Amino acid sequence: IQRRFFRGGGQDQRKMAWVDWKTICLPKDKGGLGIKDLRTFNSALLGKWRWELFHNQEELWAKVICSKYGGWRAVENGIAGSHDSIWWKDLISVHKQQQNRAILRETSWKVGGGQKFRFWEDPWTADEVPLMAKFPRLYQISRQQNQLINQVGCVTNQGWEWKFNWRRPLFDSEVEMADTFLGEIPQQLLEFHKEDTWIWKFDSSGYYSTSSGYKLIWGEIMGAHQNSEFSELWKLKIPAKAAVFAWRLIRNRLPTKKNLSRRQVQVNDILCPFCRNKEEDAAHLFFTCNSILPLWWESMSWVNLSSAMPQHLRDHYLQHGHNAAEGKKSTRWKCWWIALTFTIWKHRNKIVFQSAIFDGSKLLDEAVLLIWSWIKTMEKDFAMHFNHWSSNLKEGFSS
Repeated sequence: IQRRFFRGGGQDQRKMAWVDWKTICLPKDKGGLGIKDLRTFNSALLGKWRWELFHNQEELWAKVICSKYGGWRAVENGIAGSHDSIWWKDLISVHKQQQNRAILRETSWKVGGGQKFRFWEDPWTADEVPLMAKFPRLYQISRQQNQLINQVGCVTNQGWEWKFNWRRPLFDSEVEMADTFLGEIPQQLLEFHKEDTWIWKFDSSGYYSTSSGYKLIWGEIMGAHQNSEFSELWKLKIPAKAAVFAWRLIRNRLPTKKNLSRRQVQVNDILCPFCRNKEEDAAHLFFTCNSILPLWWESMSWVNLSSAMPQHLRDHYLQHGHNAAEGKKSTRWKCWWIALTFTIWKHRNKIVFQSAIFDGSKLLDEAVLLIWSWIKTMEKDFAMHFNHWSSNLKEGFSS
């Protein structure tokens, strides 16, 4: 439902998907639109329940969960019965689903008084690996399996002292193993005035939040697909419609005639509506068409730029954004790239669908008016009248 709504479809109508859904769900600074993927968001919310179940065991709701299902320990062990509630089974899935393993990896176990954590089975040591996994043979002969940390020792005059109980005397081959084991167990460990707790490593606060959980899981899913070159685009205070247009253009996801043909849409006339000489693809339509190229040359003269313009959409955007100086001038120049391409697309549509006639001067004037209206909204101290702005564009892009 969410995808169809976003793409303009409905229950009985499905429109063409120009950008895949996973890309749309990426954060804006990573190349997406920041739309939440609901399955991943649900996993992040379940991670929050897991976190709260551990840290709020005295709350009434936590006591009910603990008495019925076993509480946070049952979640950690992945225990679910066939007659358990759907909610509980979903909570268990935080451990079972591969994409959610990142939540477990970013949760650090910090020992306080040793009242919650199990000595052998929980990952409470510095390397966050359970002792039963590191020393399986010693674990098999221990009489203290499943015991809490504060049960595997006692307080003496010298402080805390570990007391280990084995099912039998250690073999010679196990003595060296036991020495290594004792060397890895922290001494003077327990602080009885503190509780055992979890630390969320993914956030500097140390506390789990649904937002950080979602960011972590989605980052694991997308991995190398993330793209940060769009971060500056979303910082521009321009209408969302124009920003999304630029985002689609840079990705070459506009319904140009060539793109429609690639998607098996029948196009009777594939020629550029401006020059009528070449096939209409995005690079030609917006940058290299003989009718459009002079507009870019004209605008480059406003900021004294003289360089060859790349034909690739992404490279053109990046070059145009980085060639100007920093600050206000750079922001205006980036907005101009969007204003001009946005106006070119509107003129193209008028020619294709309304049989209008191409007028380069009118197109440029409309783009200048558009960016003036954007700057007027973006900059509180901007008071230049449009007539003065349009007559002094070199001053407008250099001040």
